[in-house]
Amino acid sequence: MRLYITSLLFFVSALAISQTSRKYSNEFLNIGIDAAALGMSNAVVANTNDVNSGYWNPAGLTKLKDKQVSLMHSSYFANIANYDYAAFATPLDTVSAVGVSLIRFAIDDILDTTQLIDDQGNVNYDRISLFSTADYGLTLSYSRRFPIKGLQYGVNAKVIRRVIGDFAKSWGFGLDAGLQYESNKNWKFGIMARDITTTYNTWNINEEAFARIKNAVPGQNQELPETTEITIPKLQIGVSKKYAFGTSKSYSLQTELDLNIRFAENNDIISSSFASINPALGFEFDYISMIYLRTGIGNFQNELQLNNSENLTFQPSLGIGFNYKGIYIDYAFTDIGDQSIALYSNVFSVKLDFSIFKK
Repeated sequence: MRLYITSLLFFVSALAISQTSRKYSNEFLNIGIDAAALGMSNAVVANTNDVNSGYWNPAGLTKLKDKQVSLMHSSYFANIANYDYAAFATPLDTVSAVGVSLIRFAIDDILDTTQLIDDQGNVNYDRISLFSTADYGLTLSYSRRFPIKGLQYGVNAKVIRRVIGDFAKSWGFGLDAGLQYESNKNWKFGIMARDITTTYNTWNINEEAFARIKNAVPGQNQELPETTEITIPKLQIGVSKKYAFGTSKSYSLQTELDLNIRFAENNDIISSSFASINPALGFEFDYISMIYLRTGIGNFQNELQLNNSENLTFQPSLGIGFNYKGIYIDYAFTDIGDQSIALYSNVFSVKLDFSIFKK
């Protein structure tokens, strides 16, 4: 019976995501990609300059010198959920570039026990089946330099596919836009506006599957939920500075401070009815552009305690990277010391610059 209730609650909660204008929607697209960026607590919107810019700030794609491919994998919740990412980008000419990326966040092989008990109350384990819930995000990116030196822009067109077994499926569409500016003194500035038109997800719910469970909990789950889900815009603003030192300037330190802004009230460190702001700070130290050490701190939250007091939590991260002739291997470890309610994760990513194939 417990298996039946567990599966029922999962199904009901999954369908609930189709409510209109939710504060948190399509959150799998906000996790972040690339172990190098995650090692800096995602504080990269101003300095991103490779194939992964399609996610962080498409304006950075203009810095590409050649084609690049990027892959990433990480697991969450004791390897129950898998998060995968792949991207490709290429310059079109000296002033523009394009990219494409795909994100998948999924839980596979979930037990469907909604048919475990038949109409006569008999338990039949042969009626248990498996299903998966998966979220997909496909992004097409374009970037171009402005005639003004150091200024470039980029835009994303996103297609979102979300699947909950045979129970419910949805399609979503949205747009992002970004800007970057670099001064002649190694200062960089970036703005990334996500879901600028709001992103719409339209759900198609299996009414036959819904009818089988609609009366399972008296007084609850009696009507189909709304089928339109809206993702409100978000803004990320960053400023970055690079310091080179050493006799031959073989060492450098990249620093960046970002402000992540949601236009909704939540428990971020700065919050109001209009918007909430969450800062993130990242550092990247490199030696001859071959060995990288990274750290960052972000996700500052005011957590409400049982005694109604608030406790400030944060999420630190640490990362290392290695580059050999255009082959980049990066690792990040997030939430060091379990300082926040977010679960720690080990993230690996690989990036290949096609210049390695040139003589």
